[in-house]
Amino acid sequence: MIPRTTLTQTFGLLFLGVLLLGATDDKKSPAVPPGEPKGKDAAPMVLIPEGEFTMGTSDVGFGWHQGNPNENPEHAVKLRAYYMDQFEMTVDRYDKFLEATKHDPPMWDEDATASASDRPVVGVTWQDAADYCKWAGKRLPTEAEWEKAARGTDARRFPWGDMQPFVDIVNYNRGIWVSYPVTLVAVTSGLEGMSIRHGLKTGGTSPYGLYHMSGNASEWVADWYDAEYYGKSPKENPTGPDKGDKKVIRGGSWNDPPRNLRVTSRLKATQDYQDSTIGFRCAMDAK
Repeated sequence: MIPRTTLTQTFGLLFLGVLLLGATDDKKSPAVPPGEPKGKDAAPMVLIPEGEFTMGTSDVGFGWHQGNPNENPEHAVKLRAYYMDQFEMTVDRYDKFLEATKHDPPMWDEDATASASDRPVVGVTWQDAADYCKWAGKRLPTEAEWEKAARGTDARRFPWGDMQPFVDIVNYNRGIWVSYPVTLVAVTSGLEGMSIRHGLKTGGTSPYGLYHMSGNASEWVADWYDAEYYGKSPKENPTGPDKGDKKVIRGGSWNDPPRNLRVTSRLKATQDYQDSTIGFRCAMDAK
């Protein structure tokens, strides 16, 4: 006959084991909730919640930290909830799109798919970017959606805060074009070591955890460009002017100085413009 104390200890150990197994399973549970929307490309997306944020800046001047007149006036914007790609669109994902659709290739580095598949695709026109997002069941973000995803709700100057850029926070000011694997960095890079050197707990990511919203590749957005749009845009869910001759580019690139890396910086180009500094990421409505 087994003593009662031994049975109690045995069942206690078994129960503890079950609890420990449960804790292990919890640690292995996915970081992204089940049912998280993804497009056809299965790119990770992040929910940007509904609410108000500060768009633009009233700090206009010539310093590296100051804005241009087209970023003025600073104004409050309210957006409905939406999803945004966590990472810039990669060479590998874009190559799959080309294979599936027989779409014309961008200004393409022939070795990029083999040597830099995890780098952002660049050299795409605005239409290329829009076509990809449509194929993936998504769309290009509006200018307001892009800015909120980059800066959050505290009116910060850069995705990581107000501190000036450093080369281990953001890929910028690299000079002449070298190559995909040398000049660009992997879209998932940019965290290791920063919290120690610069006191940043989340490295160069945005408040919502999006990577490379400044630097690496600048990004096409959906809106037509109007230098004076901020003075007349609606407060809720602005989508830009109804027409125009150029589209908006956001985020700055590997070739830009700190001034162009600010989350309020607005650049522009014609829809058919191709450059080795410009890529994109997609967005999706939250239902």
